[in-house]
Amino acid sequence: MSQQMLEAHDNLTQQVTRIENPAGLTRQLVSADLASVWRPLARFQAPEVVDARSLRVFLEDYRDRVLVAVELPVVHDAYWHAARYEVRELIALDSSLSRAAVLTRFAEASRAAGRHQLKRLLPLRDQRLVRRYWQAVELGQAQGWHAVVFGMVLSLFSIPLRQGLIHYAHQTLSGFFRAGAARLASPKPDNGQLLEKVTEPLRDAVELALSSKGSQFHVIRKEK
Repeated sequence: MSQQMLEAHDNLTQQVTRIENPAGLTRQLVSADLASVWRPLARFQAPEVVDARSLRVFLEDYRDRVLVAVELPVVHDAYWHAARYEVRELIALDSSLSRAAVLTRFAEASRAAGRHQLKRLLPLRDQRLVRRYWQAVELGQAQGWHAVVFGMVLSLFSIPLRQGLIHYAHQTLSGFFRAGAARLASPKPDNGQLLEKVTEPLRDAVELALSSKGSQFHVIRKEK
């Protein structure tokens, strides 16, 4: 392990041991300003969002069809591929996402966020997994999808997978919420409650991703 990775690992370990809840993890997951990784997601445009109701519909649709059904299982799988140094499998997982039609409209934002995070790992290029994955992205064999890179980061720095999945789910939904809310001409004062309701099922979704059923298509029943 390189000196840079040792220092980064020690820093992360000290932070994670101080974290007692997911909110703390959201603030302190890594020493760098990880919030900047989600900025491309926050700039995502959803023309169908015109009021609080359509914002909720958009967020629930993304949560059910993309976050829960695809991204959380991908973070899970990427974590374990990285833990086992399964480089080919990691690259194949990344490549397979380009064929997922449900991700098409989110592809640009996801790739931008993923590559931003991947560039943060360049000082660790003596680490074979990082080097091979980055080379695959440069050669067009992989895209650097956000979920894949994030799962790899969790594994490289020994971040608990459950906490990492909760962090990913909340941060991603929050990023899209901010993007959608910014479009509203007169934001409602209960928008915070809206986000709380949309994120409420995420803990169960994380448990699903951690289970053997995590790789299967799953949709959360929407509230009426």
